[in-house]
Amino acid sequence: MSNIQINIPRLTVVGAGIGDPELITLKGVKALRSAEVVLYDALVSEELLDHAPPSAVRVYVGKRRGAKACTQDEINERIVVYAHCYGHVVRLKGGDPFVFGRGMEEMQFAQRQGLSVEYVPGVSSAIAAAGAVGIAVTLRGASRGFWTLTATTDTGELNPEIFVAAQTNATVVILMGLAKLADIAAAFAAAGKSALPVAVIQNASLPQQHEVFGTVADIVAQVEQFGIGSPAVIVVGEVVQHRIPSAAHLAITELLSSETPVSEHTASETGVAQYHFKPA
Repeated sequence: MSNIQINIPRLTVVGAGIGDPELITLKGVKALRSAEVVLYDALVSEELLDHAPPSAVRVYVGKRRGAKACTQDEINERIVVYAHCYGHVVRLKGGDPFVFGRGMEEMQFAQRQGLSVEYVPGVSSAIAAAGAVGIAVTLRGASRGFWTLTATTDTGELNPEIFVAAQTNATVVILMGLAKLADIAAAFAAAGKSALPVAVIQNASLPQQHEVFGTVADIVAQVEQFGIGSPAVIVVGEVVQHRIPSAAHLAITELLSSETPVSEHTASETGVAQYHFKPA
């Protein structure tokens, strides 16, 4: 009987979560442990690569604004080639691969080339970045739903759906939008929402997390003043003012503000603690 092991070419697209390596799912870890090749992105914690076998090939294929290790077409081709050469390819992508992550495109391409494909969800910054600073994207009495939007179209223009979202009372979460922050603020101001609270969170869930809070009218100045950079998530809506501040991770504006307290902690008639946000 032959002892030759036949590795069936297959692809598993795994969501790595929003940054903190502990936020990957158990199923994602299990996939990494069986990987022959790991193709990983820029926003993936390299600690996660330790879950793969020592013999596994590790290939960086990250794409960041203004710098790409590989084009999307090259990534697609590499998935197929590595799968045929080695067997199991794990495509490790930040956040959730199906939320502006092009995970579906990679799976469709691989499937057309004869690979078996599987998807493992990840913790998305569309929800978890807000949560990392104590904001719930939905909250009874403040928001009955939320929009998750990318800031730009394929041509680099401001996403026109932002103007539509600005007309609603829903929480609006905008990913990959820091470079368009002034345009985003202008869209909400045009909808009469200049006083609407806004949060901008950089490196959510990581030790180097930074965040600022303000309103549509002043958020651009806040971001510039405190040097917030990419990657960052923008959250616009009434839910921002109901956030629960964390003593373990205070916002920059809170640390530097000494005249006006950022929050007042009161008890409601039902005895439930309430936090009322006061923009700096």
